[in-house]
Amino acid sequence: MMSLRKRDLQVLLIKRRSWPYEGMWAIPGGFVNIDESLETAAKRELQEETGVQDVYLEQLYTFGDPGRDPRTRVITVVYFALLDSERLQVRAADDAADVGWFSVYDLPSLAFDHEKILHYSLERLRGKLDYTTIAFSLLPEQFTLRELQRVYEIILHKRLDKRNFRKKILSTGILEDTGAKKMEGTHRPARLYRFNPEAEAKL
Repeated sequence: MMSLRKRDLQVLLIKRRSWPYEGMWAIPGGFVNIDESLETAAKRELQEETGVQDVYLEQLYTFGDPGRDPRTRVITVVYFALLDSERLQVRAADDAADVGWFSVYDLPSLAFDHEKILHYSLERLRGKLDYTTIAFSLLPEQFTLRELQRVYEIILHKRLDKRNFRKKILSTGILEDTGAKKMEGTHRPARLYRFNPEAEAKL
């Protein structure tokens, strides 16, 4: 689960309570019960380890190399969520010793092959910016073009040309001018936009 915090792209990790890798940070997760679906298991584990619930999860990829887990042969189906962290209250639940947000660009040592999983997740997220509306999940209902560009820059980890970005994003029709304005520093008021779901197919 990733989010923007303090103008940084961060991932939610838990500190493992037991062997293997006791005391190390890891992506929230666990085993699937015999009577539940993969998505149900993913949501259950997320709640059990972080207290987070009622979030949309998207299946991302399957990792199945041998030797990934010293206990037994494990195949991991990764689910991904990109959320506004201000709407969440995370806590270390029963299955975790601690929980915290970490910059994807400055990660601690991770258990299992979770560094590989996070690297793949970041690359997939960057790719999705070109053909999905995933960036809007990190913004309030109304936002400025500057705020939207900042989301793209943080995820891509690079600066974007202001004029080219605005020309491209406005040409899609994905934004709707609300008619309202917002003060940004000492500059003149900036227009406030909202996401137009009816134009999503244009991306």
